[in-house]
Amino acid sequence: MTDIFQLTRKLVDIESVTNHEAAAGEFLFETLSPLSARFSGHVERCPVEADRFNVFAHWGEPLVTLSTHMDTVPPFFPSREDEDFIWGRGAADAKGIIASMIAAAEGLLESGARNFGLLFVVGEERNSAGAYAAARNPRGSRFLINGEPTENKLALASKGILRYEIEARGKLAHSAYPELGESAIDKLLDALQEIRKIALPEDPLLGPSTLNIGVISGGRAPNVVPDAAVAEIAVRLVGDPAPVRQAMIDAAGSRAEVREILCIPAINFERLDGFETSIVAYTTDVPAFGDSWGKPFLLGPGNIHVAHTNEERVSKKELLAASSIYRQMVRKLLGDA
Repeated sequence: MTDIFQLTRKLVDIESVTNHEAAAGEFLFETLSPLSARFSGHVERCPVEADRFNVFAHWGEPLVTLSTHMDTVPPFFPSREDEDFIWGRGAADAKGIIASMIAAAEGLLESGARNFGLLFVVGEERNSAGAYAAARNPRGSRFLINGEPTENKLALASKGILRYEIEARGKLAHSAYPELGESAIDKLLDALQEIRKIALPEDPLLGPSTLNIGVISGGRAPNVVPDAAVAEIAVRLVGDPAPVRQAMIDAAGSRAEVREILCIPAINFERLDGFETSIVAYTTDVPAFGDSWGKPFLLGPGNIHVAHTNEERVSKKELLAASSIYRQMVRKLLGDA
């Protein structure tokens, strides 16, 4: 049987920051191939772009699909473990989830279950490229169990995301004579100051929208009046994006150009009897899938509060429990199907 802890560490130790997932994909293909052959299944690489691909394995008709992502945020750091946790980039988000799903699949197959699949995608941490590609090539799945860190609770709702680039333009000049130039950085800072004042919407279930200025870059040297500056912003949506879009444009005014990069809506999930529930504030691949892979559910081991941090880790107890929970969910949903 699959050693979930060992598999988690092997996955964590493969660097797979978004846009560089090929090594992780090859490892998953090689890991799933024996399981596919042993139980008369099928495993394939599904092209996304250039050398990026999803990995899809199924046994019989895939009425229920377990899915999560193989990419991580930077920076990479390798695995380690102690008595209670496995540490490392992606341990919680979402390589431990991959290991639990593969172990669940093996357990289901050992017990004679069929008609389910595993789908591991690229790009979730940036633009859901893998999920969008999969949505264009559905395989008949009626239920999608998407894995993200929920502490093994079934999420009832998740926030969306609205990503922007805010770019200001200026005119180069020697900093000793600033009156001869036009500072793009000053313009950008003024625009960001107004953007920070935007009154964001709230939702009774999801709570408030939030705004994060995640990246600021610009300028050429300390003694040069800068001619360009840009900021990258993410707004966590709880409802209609239209008011936020207009507020962003109004706040920037003539100081900077507002470019929308990505919009993924907030989403509500259905309950599934017998499972503890929660609400999550992050965005997932689920909206990118749409209904192409069936009715979605969201659940996985790990705490989102440590994902994307230098303290990323996942509980060993939760990894083991997740494998059992995934088996229960697949059996229940196969019965419904």
